[in-house]
Amino acid sequence: MSKAQETVLEIDFSALTHNFNYLKSKLQPDTKFLAVVKAFAYGSDSVAVAKHLETLNVDYFAVAYTNEGVALRDAGITTPIIVLHTQPVNFKTLIERCLEPSIYNANVLTEFIKTAETLSQKNYPIHIKFNTGLNRLGFKENDIDTIVSKLKNTNSIIAKSLLSHLAASEDANELDFSNLQINRFRAIAEKFKDQIGYKPWLHLCNTSGILNYPEAHFDMVRSGIGLYGFGNSDKEDKNLKPIASLKSVISQIHNIEKDETVGYNRAYISKGFERTATIPIGHADGISRIYGNEKGYVIINGKKAYIIGNVCMDMIMVNVTNIDCKEGDEVVIFDSTNVASTIAESAGTISYEILTAISQRIKRVFKP
Repeated sequence: MSKAQETVLEIDFSALTHNFNYLKSKLQPDTKFLAVVKAFAYGSDSVAVAKHLETLNVDYFAVAYTNEGVALRDAGITTPIIVLHTQPVNFKTLIERCLEPSIYNANVLTEFIKTAETLSQKNYPIHIKFNTGLNRLGFKENDIDTIVSKLKNTNSIIAKSLLSHLAASEDANELDFSNLQINRFRAIAEKFKDQIGYKPWLHLCNTSGILNYPEAHFDMVRSGIGLYGFGNSDKEDKNLKPIASLKSVISQIHNIEKDETVGYNRAYISKGFERTATIPIGHADGISRIYGNEKGYVIINGKKAYIIGNVCMDMIMVNVTNIDCKEGDEVVIFDSTNVASTIAESAGTISYEILTAISQRIKRVFKP
């Protein structure tokens, strides 16, 4: 691609294809693949990413909230979509747009049955989430009797799948706990199947689960961060390609004298004669204030330029005293070489946070 002339987020579809194919290569041929495209496809572009994944014959999508699923339907996405955090206020819309709810407690189940019956649904697919140790959302094993009773008393819905979520599948030190979760899920699934009289699909593995626990792939796997180029380990990161590159430009260069200050609250004081560059991206774009005061950096002409002073709403200032650069030069916040996870680590956070924080006001550019 040509050099950036403004702040842009470049999305590389060839990298997305590579990641999808790599993760698929870890599965048995009949194991289904669910792509997680919540949070604007981890800060990229959910519609564009979903459309590309449809060309690769992905089996399912997942979003967090109903409005995210509606946006995909409005864009013409026809692949089945699970809404992971359904809320009763959105049930009518969810059904009208052919979205499938993840049901995680008795109240949500009762309310969804009411809505499905009101709308004259028959065997509407739902996905029942069990809590096996993450302690975020989900039924417990001792809720199975209640769930099955409610399902048998209506023909409006059917359990298409059972799911749970691994808490620490990327952490080798948590092998015992992950195996405990896997075994709990197996027991739940067996008990549920025996009581309901049919076998729903089972899915448990996230990206790290796909890579580390092949025995737990079951009928379907769910991948989010892996599709976007991160495997939650140095080893697997080498097998994946980050799909997003965040770039900008130098708007202005300042020469400042010793003891001059930079930015709000005069947070940076020059130690001598220095050069600073101002770049049009700030905390309104997803570059949090935690990256300020020389914790975070950008890349200019192959060299690190540390952010000085406080991050502004629409701008950052960086130290370019020892960098040969000029106004209009390209600035890389992260790309496939200077990856988001490394930038995130410099401020004590993770790739998920910096990726999903990228503002929708930043222009998206797509690379085939």
